Amino acid sequence: MGKEATRIGIFGGTFDPVHTAHLEVAEAVSRALGLDRMLVVVANEPWQKLGRPVTAAEDRYAMMVAAVEGRPGLEPCRMEIDRGGPSYTIDTVEELRRADPLAALTLVVGSDVVPELTSWKDEPALRRLVTLAVVGRPGAPRVRTPPGWHAVEVPVAPFDVSSTGLRERLEAGRSVEGLVPDAVIRCIAQRGLYATRR
Repeated sequence: MGKEATRIGIFGGTFDPVHTAHLEVAEAVSRALGLDRMLVVVANEPWQKLGRPVTAAEDRYAMMVAAVEGRPGLEPCRMEIDRGGPSYTIDTVEELRRADPLAALTLVVGSDVVPELTSWKDEPALRRLVTLAVVGRPGAPRVRTPPGWHAVEVPVAPFDVSSTGLRERLEAGRSVEGLVPDAVIRCIAQRGLYATRR
């Protein structure tokens, strides 16, 4: 009998900052699909946000390390930071495939992202290499997955929090308690993030 394929989840993003809903989505998908590993991949330079201010990658990675403390099913992943340059999902998927050719890779995306998939770098190769785990967003209608993708829908508890809103709260000196893990709040304070950005 051959070795069973390792089931690896890939949940990528800017995470500027990472918040509780990010973590709950990653854990919910991992549980629902019985994944062996869930990689939370911090983008180096998000290609969709080139030209916009983004917190330094090392700071965002430090926040992610703090965030997953005490959540053993989640693994912070810095491969996009180490690779450098703009971060494209296909490059990360191919790197994971080279490391474990038999792995079954599941890419976690929000339903709001699905219509944009056809604009992603090397979309034909990406759709051959991964299964999509599509997570609904509050108030978002169901979306049709582009042709050729293998996709599963994963229901998660509704959440209404965004990194953009959290940055605004932090920059205004307002509390984000309950929305951001305590360890991340401490990391933000220690690194002096957001408070001085205008």
